[in-house]
Amino acid sequence: MTATAVEHGRVALVTGGSRGLGREISLHLARSGHDVVVNCRRNVEHAEEVAAEVRALGRRALVVQADVEDEAAVDAMFARIDAELGRLDVLVANAAATAFKPMLDLSDANVARTLNLVVGGFIRLIRGAVPLMGPGGRIVGISGIDSFRYMPGHGLLGAAKAAMESLVRSYAVELGEQGITVNAVCPGGFETDSSRIWGGSEFDFLKERFTAQSAVKDFGTVDDMACTVDFVVSPGARFLTGQTIVVDGGLTANLGELDTLNSATRKFEKGMALS
Repeated sequence: MTATAVEHGRVALVTGGSRGLGREISLHLARSGHDVVVNCRRNVEHAEEVAAEVRALGRRALVVQADVEDEAAVDAMFARIDAELGRLDVLVANAAATAFKPMLDLSDANVARTLNLVVGGFIRLIRGAVPLMGPGGRIVGISGIDSFRYMPGHGLLGAAKAAMESLVRSYAVELGEQGITVNAVCPGGFETDSSRIWGGSEFDFLKERFTAQSAVKDFGTVDDMACTVDFVVSPGARFLTGQTIVVDGGLTANLGELDTLNSATRKFEKGMALS
């Protein structure tokens, strides 16, 4: 069996799977032989479009609308997966949201929602997934470089992602004897609809500066990230667990261009303050 070949009938759940990175991960997993559960919070129409693409690739697809902040909704989602598909082999915790504000502008409601979704949601999802998993189960949390590097407006989300990475290590140890691996994939700069919304009018400027600092002199794509997730959940990754894999084209390895990136960050932060 090759590193990316999977057993017939393996089932993957991708939260936030209706667009952006979640959509691309769902399609990659379908291409590598997984049936896919496409989770969404609101956008059922987009989720159904992804499911149709999965089916066109010859795999089964199930759309489940559930807010991972809601314990009852998460429990109902796993009950439906059990009833309709009978198992779960892969969980990709991709859903995230926050208020992109300076730290002093954050409200208690902003803090509670971000932590409940990113940290609480990760815990809820694993609690529901593990009873449906056997040996060979794979759990992946989607993190980001804001978990260890400053990004304007990302302080709260970065803290939540750092907490998730810590949980990855604990779950990896506790679930290892069951044959379940737990890892995180940490994307650097890459382009999605949400990253363009976050960057606004400064997105192209930030993209240029991130590209200049990267080792490969390129900007990431959703395909780059999804390919990494596809490997992490494959049989060939059975000995990989408790790790956060940074996929950034060498962006954070290159200390020689820090002045360039910091200049871009300061310019972007100033634009946020004026908007």
